[in-house]
This record gives sequence, C-alpha cells and structure tokens, in this order.
Amino acid sequence: MSAVNTGPSVTTAHGRRRGGGRGAVVLAWVLGGLFGLPVLALLLRAVSGDALATAVASPAVRDALALSLVTTTASLVLTILIGLPLALALARRRFRGSWLVATMVDLPIVLPPSVAGLALLLLAGRRGLLGEPLDLLGISIPFTTAAVVVAQTFVAAPFFVRSARTGIAAVQRDMEDAARVDGATERDLLRWIVIPLASPALAAGLVMAWARALGEFGATIMFAGSIAGRTQTLPLLVYGEFQGGDIEAAIAAASVLVLAAAGVLIAIRRLHWGRALDPEVG
Repeated sequence: MSAVNTGPSVTTAHGRRRGGGRGAVVLAWVLGGLFGLPVLALLLRAVSGDALATAVASPAVRDALALSLVTTTASLVLTILIGLPLALALARRRFRGSWLVATMVDLPIVLPPSVAGLALLLLAGRRGLLGEPLDLLGISIPFTTAAVVVAQTFVAAPFFVRSARTGIAAVQRDMEDAARVDGATERDLLRWIVIPLASPALAAGLVMAWARALGEFGATIMFAGSIAGRTQTLPLLVYGEFQGGDIEAAIAAASVLVLAAAGVLIAIRRLHWGRALDPEVG
C-alpha cells in the first residue's frame, strides 16, 4: 500500500516542521493578538491626540524614565553578581537543603508584589530586623533610590537564577572533564565552556529579569515610596497620574513605558541576541 501524501511538509535545521499548517498559523495570530490588543489600544489612544508628544516633552516622564533605566541597570548588575554563583551552585552541587534554597529563590516569583515590599520593609526598615544595625552604621535604605534597586533585584533576580540554572545544568560534563585533562582550571571552564554554552539561557534570564524590574510596582511603592526624581519610576508615575485623575498623562506615561520595553525586546530579537528569547530561532 502506498503512503498517502497529506500535504507539503518541510523539516528545518532545528527539527521543526513547516508548511501544511495554515490553520495553526492563523490560530497563533488570533490568540497572540489577544495579548497584543490591549497594548495596541493603549498606543492608539496615546497617538490619537497629543498625549505621546506631551509625555516625551514632560520633565516628569523623562526623569521617571531615566530613573527606571538607571535602577534597572543597577539591579541587573546585582542580579548577575548574586544570581550567577547561586545558579552555578544549584546546578552543579548536591547538598543538604538545596531544595530549600531553591524554594527560597523561587518564592519572590509567586509572592504578591505588595507582600514582597512589606517583607523588605520589615527586614531593612527603621524598625525592621536589620534596621537597628544598619542605623548604627549610618545606612538608611527605605524610601531611597537604593531601595528601588533592592526591590527590583528581589523580585527580578529569581527569573535569571531559574533560567541560568537550567542552562548550566544542560552543559555536558564530558566537555568539562576533557578540558580538565588538558589542564584547564575551574575558572577556565567557567569562562570558556560553561558560560558560552549556557549563554542563550543566561541571556534569556537577563532579559526576563530586566523586563520584570522595569515593570516593578508593588514592592517598589511599599519599600521605596513614590518620590519624584528619587524613587518614582515610570510605573509609579503611571499610577500616580491615574490616581490624580489625569488619565491622559497616565496613558502617555504608560505608552512611553511600553515603547521602551518593546524597543529593547525587538532589538534583542533583531540583533545578535535573538537566541536569548527564541532559542530555536537563529
């Protein structure tokens, strides 16, 4: 019996089948559009009047955007310094209580942001667990720019750790063993084998952590407040304008936030970091 040809099908270099599935493509556009439609409505409202142009010219929006970019960059640096060694330990070491460490790392992902902010306040606030020791050292974190960075790092770093842990665990040990035979040190292994091979997962984790930090609201307003020019990031400005009754200003500020985030994500996909978000797409 001869095989029945059910339609054209092409297998790509990545092993995925293309062709013969227009229904799936249409379904993907329709369902994907459900996620893009609210954002489109926001942008259409912003450009339909002078809201977007006014927002770009607004000192408050520019200050909030600049603060958001500075604090998210700082939180990303902290995320790498803290998250990479942690991901290495969780991916490569089996120790007593490792499951508990992993649970503590994942906890901020599922905590409501307001709870995360309250927890930080009870830890580092003036009457918090570390409040008195910090006060003796002359250090005050709550309601400062540093508090914004701490809040962003607390809620965003777990995304990087999870992705990095998965990528590092996937690196084959045989390659490392061969390099050790040739005299490579542990630092050499990390620099020339582990990080390059795990780079797509590391990059994806960094993108997700940055995006989470950029959109952070609840923990920031609880732990850092919303002080213009000091702790008022762009999400807090959107909320403040909305609460103040200036809907157009809130829409304009929100559109700037959307464009900034979308611009980075599009650039990552279009430039050499495309694999950071789409591991199967070169």
